[in-house]
Amino acid sequence: MEFRQLGGSGLKVPVFSLGTATFGGTTDLFKGFGSSDVAEARRMVDICLDAGLNMFDTADTYSRGVSEEILGAAIKGRRDRVLISTKATFSMGDGPNDKGSSRFHLTEALNGSLGRLGVDHIDIYHMHGFDALTPVEEVLSTLNDFVRAGKVRYIACSNFSGWHLMKSLAVSDRYGWPRYVAQQSYYSLVGRDFEWELMPLGIDQKVGCIVWSPLGWGRLTGRIRRGQPLPPNTRLTSKAAADAGPPVPEEYLHTVVDALDEIAKETHKSIPQVALNWLLHRPTVSNIVIGARNEEQLKHNLGALGWNLNAEQIARLDAASAVQKAYPYWHQTFFHERNPWPVPRW
Repeated sequence: MEFRQLGGSGLKVPVFSLGTATFGGTTDLFKGFGSSDVAEARRMVDICLDAGLNMFDTADTYSRGVSEEILGAAIKGRRDRVLISTKATFSMGDGPNDKGSSRFHLTEALNGSLGRLGVDHIDIYHMHGFDALTPVEEVLSTLNDFVRAGKVRYIACSNFSGWHLMKSLAVSDRYGWPRYVAQQSYYSLVGRDFEWELMPLGIDQKVGCIVWSPLGWGRLTGRIRRGQPLPPNTRLTSKAAADAGPPVPEEYLHTVVDALDEIAKETHKSIPQVALNWLLHRPTVSNIVIGARNEEQLKHNLGALGWNLNAEQIARLDAASAVQKAYPYWHQTFFHERNPWPVPRW
């Protein structure tokens, strides 16, 4: 297992972490992801640790806390061997203070996560989304208190826009508070908007990327084909899950899958393994959150490690997945010599 530095921090993380949105499946949204129980979760943790993957990603809202409970049971007795990443901000109840990033809600959320996981600290604590109603100073001073109390080791954000993240970093620097060392972002061969602003920001400010949904919300599994109905038991067959995910034009998807298909045959790998390997070469990517409904899928995704696409194959995938950038990013391409585009890592 390769380990990479997480942004500008001193923490080393494996290039893959196991996403646990598939643990529980007790709400309409997360039924579409999976429904692993404690026994299956424990077996997955075993497989991960045997492969050198020691990081596990969850959130308080995944199945309304059940994912954290199952993960906590699965890692019981081996807390010293794992890194735990969890999140707060989204709604956990019907009350007016049961959501957001206020000091009140974050304190309740962190204590709730610690209790469900059965641990005394979180290694990477994410703000799951930006809360424009709470002052950034209140959010970051609260997170600073968590770090000083030893309840959180590193802070990160997720689903922020560029100005959300940059404003937060500036406030942290102004007061000497901990900075966001990572941004957990949607990024895949059929979702490359991350490259327009958040990736250059990450390079400039040393903020690592933890990729969520690297297979394009279940679209790059190799099971979705041109002219064929959706296969059963996939995330996209669940209306709640499909509606919550990013839209992808159908013909664009098939163009990307066609390119993946060709390269999968050349490399003797599967479509998802090629798609995951492509992400490993992208600038700022420190970690990719892989999900699995069962042990077989987990082992298969781990097959994306230990080999590399070549430069020509990466260029073909880049070309097949390229889209017209939004303003001002398309305009900046005319001044490319002063706005160099991030290049793949080797």
